[in-house]
Amino acid sequence: MSEKRPAPEDPNEQQLVVKRQNVGSSRALTRSGASGSSGALVQAMPRTSNLQAPVMELSGHSGEIFSARFDPTGNLIASGSMDRTIMLWRTYADCENYGVLSGHKGAILDLQWSRDSEIIYSASADMHLASWDLTSGQRIRRYVGHEEVINAMDISRRGEELLISGSDDGTIGIWDPRTKHAVHYIETDFPVTAVAVSEAGSEIYSGGIDNDIKVWDIRKKQVVHSLLGHQDTITTLRVSPDGQQLLSYAMDSTARTWDIRPFAPAERHIRTFDGAPLGMEKNLIRGSWDSDGKKIAVGAGDGTAVVWESSSGKLLYKLPGHKGTVNSVDFAPNAPLILSASSDRTMLLGELK
Repeated sequence: MSEKRPAPEDPNEQQLVVKRQNVGSSRALTRSGASGSSGALVQAMPRTSNLQAPVMELSGHSGEIFSARFDPTGNLIASGSMDRTIMLWRTYADCENYGVLSGHKGAILDLQWSRDSEIIYSASADMHLASWDLTSGQRIRRYVGHEEVINAMDISRRGEELLISGSDDGTIGIWDPRTKHAVHYIETDFPVTAVAVSEAGSEIYSGGIDNDIKVWDIRKKQVVHSLLGHQDTITTLRVSPDGQQLLSYAMDSTARTWDIRPFAPAERHIRTFDGAPLGMEKNLIRGSWDSDGKKIAVGAGDGTAVVWESSSGKLLYKLPGHKGTVNSVDFAPNAPLILSASSDRTMLLGELK
């Protein structure tokens, strides 16, 4: 554990949700990116969701979108951008943009929803985390202590709610959301670009520019073992819904799955997935599992969202439509929907067959 210098709270910093209509907009698309003629797309194939159209485009951010996530109910979406705002959207009907959260002084690089969908947590290039009350529209707290850009965050799934953050300062922060200063920091030797917390909350997974995934005992603050194989910076770490596998993606343009059960074999690598090129921008691209753990998806530098069958490695979809790198992909928790967010400042929300 290391001591961090607390940063002074700025009482004058803007903290309010701006509730307003028509900040962002949505429209129906075909997968080729052509606009639907009447707000809804008519097609012969059977529909698989309650979306207004098979593909909806959500626009309103004025900068690259780095993170976009469904809430646990699947009815709401939050997106974080280079423009320093978090935008709130409804998944269905007109995909209404119903609120904007402003207050960060740097790009929003990662987001997490609370388990009850009432709070959003954000990680920013301004070296702060923040929590936002979506009922009152107020920022609850700013979390201070990191000394460089915060690249990634995760939230515990059960037990006491904890936030985990990874920063360019080479530390992993462990936070009680009720307190503005970290409970602990884990010191590493390199900038941390991806983090995840295990299903049981007893282990933390971290990835950085040294290409290795480290598994930490959260109580002892020690490395239990490392997952080796990636050839470049790790940008995604996501635990599967059943808690038994870990998804990683790296700047070597491969995704991998790993066996993270406590008594797994020494060789924990399960499968390598190809087909999602990083691209020239070298952004921290994020990936996701679907709700039953049968599919994985990551963004790609060629403007596509790439979906594989997790058990076989079969490429299922390479979804087009964006004009820039897809930085974040998320599956809806309770419907065959996939959300992609891009450097082209738009999101595509589409149904899978």
